Amino acid sequence: MSIRSQDTATVSALVSEASAAPSLHNTQPWAFRYVSDAGILLLYADRTRALPRTDPDARGLHMGCGAALLNLRVAAAAAGLAPEVRLLPYPADMDLLAEVRLWEPAPPDMALALLGPAVRRRHSSRHPFLEEDIPEAWRSLLAEAAEAEGAQLLFPGTWHVRSLLRLAEDAEGWEEADPGVRGETERWARVEPADAARFTDGIPAEALGPRGRRAASPVRDFADGRAVPGREWATFEEDPHFALLGTVRDGREDWLRAGQALERVLLVATALGLVASLMSQPLEWPELRWVARDPLSAMANVQMIVRLGWGPEGRPSPRRPVAEFLDIV
Repeated sequence: MSIRSQDTATVSALVSEASAAPSLHNTQPWAFRYVSDAGILLLYADRTRALPRTDPDARGLHMGCGAALLNLRVAAAAAGLAPEVRLLPYPADMDLLAEVRLWEPAPPDMALALLGPAVRRRHSSRHPFLEEDIPEAWRSLLAEAAEAEGAQLLFPGTWHVRSLLRLAEDAEGWEEADPGVRGETERWARVEPADAARFTDGIPAEALGPRGRRAASPVRDFADGRAVPGREWATFEEDPHFALLGTVRDGREDWLRAGQALERVLLVATALGLVASLMSQPLEWPELRWVARDPLSAMANVQMIVRLGWGPEGRPSPRRPVAEFLDIV
């Protein structure tokens, strides 16, 4: 029995969980179509939500959609369903990123199902973390989560962490000098508090976190020099715990797999009681992205820099109503 026998409320619930995924600037660049006669759920890229200056090759867009796909799989498994996923099923359609069939007879992936409660608890935390090591056993669990989705997760050493902080500082300087990139940041990262009646996407002021006292901060300052009423200053950890998530190849399918791996890592981290934020700015500039890789590892393409640790849970960013991005035919 396929999901076609389920009511539309079930489909809407699964897609709603999918939309809790992280995306670059919280643009939520996805759209879903449920073909009821065939029992197929289709995931599309919403190009109207792309960032042509910040993300010109749409790598970040694909990763955001991949993260939403992982959440969908988690929600399906938690509901006792076993999704069958095809990535880029029709290469001629550049916007169609995945085709999902959900079959009840197959046993669900229990490892994914157990991550269900973490989907809504996961939020980016742009606050200082404690200066405490992450247990080696936990690092192994996070690395296994990435490997399960065809990616790799590495924890760089101190010298590499310092290098990544310098790259982030360079990237912020380049962004400041580029009006197009700066304009996209200002459009999506707001300096006023969220208002459910006005905003259903982007990063609200309360999710920005405090401003770092050091020049090389492990957290991106989305305010970009703009005044934020009531925003405080804070000292961030001197030696942040970064993890590099990467893939062997660097094509559209790899970006989708990396997005799924990223979200699986974040959900496992959340289940363990860790908090996280993402540092993508050095990866948005080709010249810096290549330098970000660890020359001592076999990781060819860094897809995301993840900061992990113990600290305050992040404030949730707004989400669009499901009716805006789910079409049922």
